Amino acid sequence: MAQVTAAGRAKPWALSRNSREGVISALSPIVLLILWEVLARAGVIDTRFFPAPSEILRTLFAMTQTGELQHHIGASLTRLSVGFVVGGVPALVIGVMMGLNSTLRAIVDPLIAATYPIPKSSILPLALLVLGLGEASKIFMVAIGVFYPIAMNAMTGVREISKVYLDVGHNFKASRWDVFRTIALPGAMPTIMTGVKLGVGMGLVLIAIAEMVGAKSGLGFLIWNAWETFAVSQMYVGLFVIALIGFALTVILNQVEKLLVPWKN
Repeated sequence: MAQVTAAGRAKPWALSRNSREGVISALSPIVLLILWEVLARAGVIDTRFFPAPSEILRTLFAMTQTGELQHHIGASLTRLSVGFVVGGVPALVIGVMMGLNSTLRAIVDPLIAATYPIPKSSILPLALLVLGLGEASKIFMVAIGVFYPIAMNAMTGVREISKVYLDVGHNFKASRWDVFRTIALPGAMPTIMTGVKLGVGMGLVLIAIAEMVGAKSGLGFLIWNAWETFAVSQMYVGLFVIALIGFALTVILNQVEKLLVPWKN
């Protein structure tokens, strides 16, 4: 949108506030990488531990050409996707039902409150002991990380729905399924989407941690294996790819939120 000057004429080249913020958001990481490159080439920082971005980029292209990077990305995304479904769907149902049913909330809420503060990474040894070194333990770690944010946000979202809407449903003899589908779920959707974003972020963190132990593929394995062999550039490739995946998932979820919750915008 063009800005209007004091004389009342618009500047066609002027950017709107949202456009300026978008440009700044895009430029800030680029400026940081340029500064990093300059400091590395000038010898200000130790390139043994902080290799120049150009070197990391060359390593990334080399790993892409061999197919190694795609293999690790595919393994991590598969585990993340399965774990998200395994943990997210029950969390959504339980959270909404807790918001609707005070008895269920009285039973489950203390259990969630007691187990939520436990660091999820500390559960990994138990998961490996019970589920072994296979895929099940990795998927479980993602599921447990996704479960809490979605369940807690879903319950909070339902409880924040005006009681008038629930009373209308009861007055029209709506079944529990109808109340769940047409009132509770849409009404709590903005808060649920917040929980989904938090859950995906937590799942991405936990899958990287889980893959560092007992895995032969995945971005976490890539980072840990690079540390063991002092392949620092490969380690940064793994870190950068995780950051890019996290950013891409956030953008995708923001677009999904706009479709599911158009009134929020």
